[in-house]
Amino acid sequence: MAHNDLEARHLETLDRDLGRFAKLETAAGYAARPLIGPGIALVFIMLAGLVAALSLGQGSNLLIVVIAATFGAYMALNIGANDVANNMGPAVGANALTMGGAIVIAAIFESAGALIAGGDVVTTISKGIVAPDSIGAPSVFIWAMMAALLSSALWVNLATWIGAPVSTTHSVVGGVMGAGIAAAGLASVNWGMVGAIAASWVISPVLGGVFAAGFLWFIKARIIYQPDKIGAARRWVPVLVGIMAGAFAAYLAQKGLRNLIRLPMGVTLLLGLATGIAIWLVMIPVIRRQSAGLENRNRSLKLLFAIPLVVSAALLSFAHGANDVANAVGPLAAIVQAARAGDFGHAVTIPVWVMLIGAFGISFGLFLFGPKLIRMVGSQITRLNPMRAFCVALSAALTVIVASALGLPVSSTHIAVGGVFGVGFFREWDAERRLRMAQAEAERPRITPDERRRRKLVRRSHVLTIAAAWIVTVPAAATLSALIFLAIRLVTV
Repeated sequence: MAHNDLEARHLETLDRDLGRFAKLETAAGYAARPLIGPGIALVFIMLAGLVAALSLGQGSNLLIVVIAATFGAYMALNIGANDVANNMGPAVGANALTMGGAIVIAAIFESAGALIAGGDVVTTISKGIVAPDSIGAPSVFIWAMMAALLSSALWVNLATWIGAPVSTTHSVVGGVMGAGIAAAGLASVNWGMVGAIAASWVISPVLGGVFAAGFLWFIKARIIYQPDKIGAARRWVPVLVGIMAGAFAAYLAQKGLRNLIRLPMGVTLLLGLATGIAIWLVMIPVIRRQSAGLENRNRSLKLLFAIPLVVSAALLSFAHGANDVANAVGPLAAIVQAARAGDFGHAVTIPVWVMLIGAFGISFGLFLFGPKLIRMVGSQITRLNPMRAFCVALSAALTVIVASALGLPVSSTHIAVGGVFGVGFFREWDAERRLRMAQAEAERPRITPDERRRRKLVRRSHVLTIAAAWIVTVPAAATLSALIFLAIRLVTV
C-alpha cells in the first residue's frame, strides 16, 4: 500500500514537471512568434546578397553591389509592409476579402506587375532630382545611392511601425535629395521637381477624397435612398462597374503598362472609354441575375459591389507593382551600372535579378508585416463597406488618369488614403444633414456639441498621424540620407 502511495506521488510530481515543461514550451512559442517575421526577412535579405554575388561573379566592386542588394531587398520588404495596404485595405475593411485572401491576391498581382510590366529603364537619379553632372566620381555616386536606398527603407520601416501609410516614392526622392545635397551641395537639386512633389502632398489626397466622396454621394442618392433599391441597383451598378473598368483600362495603359507599350493620352482615354462601354453592356445581364430574389435593403446591395471591389483591388496591385517597384529598385540598378561600367550619367537598365528582388521582396514584406497597415487603412480610419470601399478604389484609378492628363504630380498612396478620408468625412456630413432634416420635421431641439463629437465617423488621431508622416517624409528621409552619406564618406576616406 505504501509502495502504491509512493508511486502515485512520483506520478503526480512527474505530471507537474511535464506541465511546467508544456507551459515553458508554450511561453517560448509566444516569445519566439514576434521573431519569426524578422527572421524570415533577414534570410531573404541575405539571399538577395547571395543572388547579387552569383549574378555578378568576380569583380572589384562585388562587395559594394552585394551590400546594395541587401539594402534593396530591405526596401522592397518595407514597400510590401506599407504601400500595398493602400490597395488591399479597403477590400479587407469592407469584408469583401479576408486578410489571407488579400495577401495572396496582392502578392500575385504585385509580383506580376513588377515582372511583366515593371520599369525597364529609369533615369539615373530618381526622376531628375539631382543633376548627374554635379556628382564627381562614380564612387561618390555609388555612396550617395547607397545612402538614399538605406535611408528611405529606414524611414518607411519607421512609418510602418507607428502605423502611418506613407509614399515610398517620396521616401526614395527624399533619400536621393539628401544624399545629393551632402555630396554636391544645394545647387545640385532640381528644386522645381521637389516643389512639384511637395504640391502632390495636397493635390493627391484632395483629389482622391473629392472623387471618392462624389461617387459615394451618387450611390446614396441614386441607389441607397431610393424606394426600390434593387431596381435602382440594376440600372446604376453596371454603369459604375463600366466606369471602373474604363478607368482601370486607362490607368494600366498609362501607368502600369507604359514600359511595354507607350500610348498617347488621347489613345489611352479612347481605350478606357471603349472598355467602359463594353463592360457596362456585359454587366447589365450579370447584375440582373445576381440581384434576382434579393431583398430590398442595403445588405443586399453589398453583394453586388463585392466582386467588382475584389477585381479593382487586384488591378490596383498590378499597377502598383508595375509602377512603383522601379522607383524602389532604381537606386540599386543605378549602383549596379555604376559599379560595373562606371557610367551614371545615362538611363539605367534594371537587370532581371534586381526586379526579382523587388518583386519577391514586396510579396514577403506584405505577407510578414502587411496586416498592420491593411487594418489601419481598411478599418481604423473610418468604417467601410463594399460600396464605400468601391468608391475608394474607383477614385484611386480615376484620380491618376485625371492628374496625368493635367500634368499634376500625384502619389498613389496619398490618393488611396485620401479616398478613405473623403468617404469618412462625406458620411459625417451626410449623417449631420439628415439629422438636421429629421429634427426640423419633428421640431426637436438641436444636438449638443458633445453629442456631435460622439457622432464623428473619422478618427481624428489617425488623420493627424498620417498627415504629419506625409509632411515629414521627404525632409526626414533627406536628413537621414545626408547623415548616412557623410558617415559612409568618413569610413571610406
